[in-house]
Amino acid sequence: MATIKKVLCALDFSEISPKVADYAKTIAGQFQAEIVALYAAPSLAQYVGFHVPPNSIDSFVGEIVAGAEKTMDDFLKEHFGDAPVRGKVVTGYAAEEILNAAEEEKADMIIMGTHGRKGIDLILFGSVAEKVVKSSSIPVLTIRPTAA
Repeated sequence: MATIKKVLCALDFSEISPKVADYAKTIAGQFQAEIVALYAAPSLAQYVGFHVPPNSIDSFVGEIVAGAEKTMDDFLKEHFGDAPVRGKVVTGYAAEEILNAAEEEKADMIIMGTHGRKGIDLILFGSVAEKVVKSSSIPVLTIRPTAA
């Protein structure tokens, strides 16, 4: 039987995030596993060469991270209750950061949402979930948004 001791719950604080959290809490509860809730803020490093001073970008990213940490704290209180969860905010490309965090944390499973993009939206914006599923060495559960 599979053993799950740690679940990485990747969040983007979109409307699907409470549902993702519910799945993570339910699965972790069944195995008495720890949950690491992760949010990956964009680094914006790719804009340094566009006549934008690096200190401006660093300052802006710092504000994003500070806001994300506050949002994470509020989200954990509201959606995880007394579950064994720890929040983590990182900066960088989301798919890479999710995979790195899963490895660093020695997670046994990743749970994340997908925006369900199709067609041109998928081509233009890509899919973080797809990249994680294709590259992960551990199981990944993706939660699709429900139709309104």
